[in-house]
Order: sequence, then structure tokens, then C-alpha cells
Amino acid sequence: MSATKIIFEACVDSIESALAAQDGGADRIELCADLIEGGTTPSAGTIDLVCKHVNIPIMVMVRPRGGDFCYSDLEFEEMKRDIEFIKQFNVAGIVLGILREDGTVDKERIKTLIQAARPMQITFHRAFDMTRNPFEALDDLTELGIERVLTSGQESNVVEGVETLKKLVEKAGGKIIIMPGGGVNENNVSQIIARCGVKEIHGSAREKKESRMKFRNPKTTMSDSQNMPEYELMITSAARIRAIKEAI
Repeated sequence: MSATKIIFEACVDSIESALAAQDGGADRIELCADLIEGGTTPSAGTIDLVCKHVNIPIMVMVRPRGGDFCYSDLEFEEMKRDIEFIKQFNVAGIVLGILREDGTVDKERIKTLIQAARPMQITFHRAFDMTRNPFEALDDLTELGIERVLTSGQESNVVEGVETLKKLVEKAGGKIIIMPGGGVNENNVSQIIARCGVKEIHGSAREKKESRMKFRNPKTTMSDSQNMPEYELMITSAARIRAIKEAI
């Protein structure tokens, strides 16, 4: 266990998961919708209920859709309006990311969103992992005054990206927080922290939960994804969060 206080941020996409994260001892939550798409902007009702029932800091995702991070003018307008709405609530901040077609950080658009969001904190999400050069992107985000970057080190998970994560922490020099995320669990969290020297870390700590439905129609499905059947839900586990916290 680390002697330094490490912030664990739990990524959640429902009120049930938000409450479980709080119960498990998470220090902060990232509130999204649709984690199967990597997270999108949660509904007004979800934001309202989570703010009413959760007492730990909340970071709200601002992402208009799944897929890439190169947005149309209307999608950008949607993001601005979502930020205006989110500012009505007592949340710690927002989570966002916009890229240009060439894989660089869209500094102009992000600056506009930052100005709209302040005094809330800003996290740049894993759009960072889709940039053409992570060190160039880190310079851009540091210049913009963003508080933290969520990243797997541009690999499929934090274990594979650990060497890049370490280099990013060194380059950041404390001017911007590097927060590893993507495959963090109770078995690898202490290793990632020790290898990278980070002070914040991010994970979903989810487990499958069986649906309450008794009647089930086997002939059709509501989802295109074979990995997310209707009668299995992925919910944050308070027990897994406790295990992660104990391992930190």
C-alpha cells in the first residue's frame, strides 16, 4: 500500500453504479452513459439523481457520441450546450476531448469549451490515446491549462502502456496530472502506481449482474453488440472498489 494518498476515480454509467462506487470507497467518479461505447454524455435525469445521492466529487463526461473524436459543427454546439446544463449542478468538473483530422488536439475548440466550463475542472479523456504523438498532445493540453489527462499510454490497456505512461509523468513534471485508465484492476493497480509514480488512477471495477426479468424472448435482441446481452448488466462492484483501494 502506498504511503502517499492516491485518488481512485471510478468510471460509472448509472445511478446504481455511482452509489456502489461511493459505498466501495471511491474518491471520485466519472459519470458517463453507455460505457460499452467508451462513455458518452449522461442524461439530465442521471446527472440530477447522482448529484442528489452521491457525496464524493463528480466529473461528468461531455461526449456527444461513440466512435472517433473529430466532431461536426452541430456536435460541437451540442457539447457547448451540455456544458451549460452541467454547470447548473454542483459537480467537480467535466471530461472531454476533441481531435483534428490529422490526429492533433483541437486546441481552438477545446479552449472554447474550457472557457464555457470554468471554474469546473477539466479532464481530457482517452481521445488522448488516439493522438498522433502523445508528447506533442501533452504539451498542447498543458498549455491549455487542463488539470488532468486520462490515458492508457496509447495501448489497449495500462499494463501494455506502462512505459509510455512513465515517460508522460516525467514530461508532465507535475504541471498536469497523468491518470492511468484502461484495464486497471485490483491485481495490477499497485504495479501501475509504483512503475509510473502517479497520484491518481481510474477504473470501472464492474461485474456482471443478472437481469430481474423472468420472461425472456430468445428470438431477438435490442443490441448490435454480442458482448452486451439484454439480460446481463455490467454494474460497478463496491467489493471490487474496496479491493482496489486496499491494493493502492
